[in-house]
Amino acid sequence: MNLHLYDSPSFRMACQQFDLVADFMEIPEAARDRLKMPKRSLSVAVPVRMDDSSTQVFMGYRVQHHLTLGPTKGGIRFHPDVTVGEVAALAMWMSWKCALVGLPYGGAKGGVTCDPRKLSLGELERLTRRYTQELIPVIGPQVDIPAPDVGTNEQVMAWIMDTYSLQMGHAVPGVVTGKPVLLGGSLGRREATGRGVAYLISRAMDTLGIAAQGTTAVIQGYGNVGSVAAISMAKQGIKIIAVSDAFGGIYNAAGLDLNKLNDHVAATRSVVGFPNGQPITNEQLLLTPCDILVPAALERQITEANAAQIQCRILAEGANGPTTPEADAILAQRDIFVIPDILCNSGGVIVSYFEWVQDLQSFFWSEGEVIDKLFRLLEQAFMQTLTLSRNKHITLRFAALSLGIKRVHDAKMLRGLYP
Repeated sequence: MNLHLYDSPSFRMACQQFDLVADFMEIPEAARDRLKMPKRSLSVAVPVRMDDSSTQVFMGYRVQHHLTLGPTKGGIRFHPDVTVGEVAALAMWMSWKCALVGLPYGGAKGGVTCDPRKLSLGELERLTRRYTQELIPVIGPQVDIPAPDVGTNEQVMAWIMDTYSLQMGHAVPGVVTGKPVLLGGSLGRREATGRGVAYLISRAMDTLGIAAQGTTAVIQGYGNVGSVAAISMAKQGIKIIAVSDAFGGIYNAAGLDLNKLNDHVAATRSVVGFPNGQPITNEQLLLTPCDILVPAALERQITEANAAQIQCRILAEGANGPTTPEADAILAQRDIFVIPDILCNSGGVIVSYFEWVQDLQSFFWSEGEVIDKLFRLLEQAFMQTLTLSRNKHITLRFAALSLGIKRVHDAKMLRGLYP
């Protein structure tokens, strides 16, 4: 199989994870390429008129990994490092994630190579709408449903919904999830990923017999996921001693005051410079002694180079693909409870599914109903993963990937191959 189109560190890593699990599951060679290879990929040029009247062309992508279980589902990220290979890796991980938690979706992902922090609000809107216009042939409520990811938010989703709806001639709220509640978004969607991370950390602590009081946590990536996870953990009595973002980090052994920190972030758009913490680099943060480490930034942060120096009892992967297979092998030899990404951060896509269902029915739920249903699905996936891990004496990542991949493989076998 020629994968040069998607060649990137992240896609090679996703394929390496798949191959290891496929060997363990003894999936026939004839079925592997069909499971691994993305079904569709689209690359588009996105010309945007900038505020200075110049025209700048950005590259945009959308990859749909498989269509076997239903429409595809996955976020859109605006980031300088977006490539079609990275997007393809994220789409593959989304496939296994959706199957693991029992959602009727295939995985997808999209992105535009840009730095949204350097764009004005008007430039960001024009970029979003032009990118959406290019995606219209391949997205829709029964085809592919985007959502927020790194560098995008509720407002970006509102622009996507509006652009698509204008083309259809009527409002189509089900074309995206993660949009404002006023436009058909779901209560609890913005907080869902972070809440899910905190819930699964709590379940890991129960499993290991760790009490919340006196427990310390470190979070890499204080964005939507990391900040909500921090607040949720703090409510349980866990002390947050260090956090970071793309610009640097802060540390306070006595615990950070999250209310003051959030006010600082709102004012400066960064944790850097927070007066009640010492400066710390992202590299130092990952090696900080703590009970709980939450990588909630980008891929490939825990590698062969630093895995042996990680000092935590629970590693909760809020980000997608933060740990390389080489690092996994090292962590597996140590007494660290790894909550794998496709389980740990699945709260976002679970509540995105709830939002999609509510939009299709035009019947909306209370936030309490959303949270209750979220925790029920997370509990089911956690127990299935933990049970398989213990029964087969395999890591939690192997167990989670095995469950997700097997469900997609079995569905493909049931549907057959046409013609």
